[in-house]
Amino acid sequence: MFKKLGVQAYTFRNAYDGENANEKTLDAAFKKIKEIGYDEIQTAGFGKIGIEKYAALAHEAGLDIVGTHYDYDEMLNNTDEAMRKHKEILHTDIMGIGGMPGPARESKEGLFKFIDDFNKIGDKIKPYGFKLTYHNHHFEFVKFDDGKSIMDYLYEGLNPETVSFCLDTHWVQRGGGNPTTWIKKLAGRIDILHLKDMAVINDNGVQPLITEIGNGNIDFDSVIEAAPKSGVRYYCVEQDTCPGDPMDSLKISADYIKKHYMA
Repeated sequence: MFKKLGVQAYTFRNAYDGENANEKTLDAAFKKIKEIGYDEIQTAGFGKIGIEKYAALAHEAGLDIVGTHYDYDEMLNNTDEAMRKHKEILHTDIMGIGGMPGPARESKEGLFKFIDDFNKIGDKIKPYGFKLTYHNHHFEFVKFDDGKSIMDYLYEGLNPETVSFCLDTHWVQRGGGNPTTWIKKLAGRIDILHLKDMAVINDNGVQPLITEIGNGNIDFDSVIEAAPKSGVRYYCVEQDTCPGDPMDSLKISADYIKKHYMA
């Protein structure tokens, strides 16, 4: 059980980065998010709006920014400025990325360089009270010839004192992992948990599908039982693709979560 529900802003990205996005569309989206029952958001870029106005609108709507998917190049090469923006504008101590850069996925050498660079960012920001987060997809479960996956190397190589995971339940399961097993394995190392369900559909062959919480096959009973015990700080619903209006999907997920898992 947990008390506050968050949302990953990528779910309603059209409101701030779509063809017709502007301050009014984002303001309306934030207010709707709050009305549905979300109190926290994790950012995924700021689109056409810009970081200052984006943050101001979120805070005015009563939403706390609890973390980011941020620009990796700025965090790596202009770390002080990235920290300043997180502290002074966004008011969050968690900065992170939505996925590793391409070269890190292409070879073990590239992966090891990424791990080393990511740890350097984490080491630099820790004295200022920040934590760095890494968000997984399913490709991290691809195995090398030695039998270890990218996820295994991230688990072994990222410094647990300075770097945490933004674990995504859907992508873990889609990669062949067990979300609850990984939540337990990463105990004390998950600051943000992405609540994302996975269904399968028969569309010219069985295909995986991102869907609303409760409409898929992930065992959220065990996920939510394990997450608080493992020290998860924030819970953010994310739905990369929605069958219609993202707000409708987010309401379905919020209603289900409130009924079953929130104190």
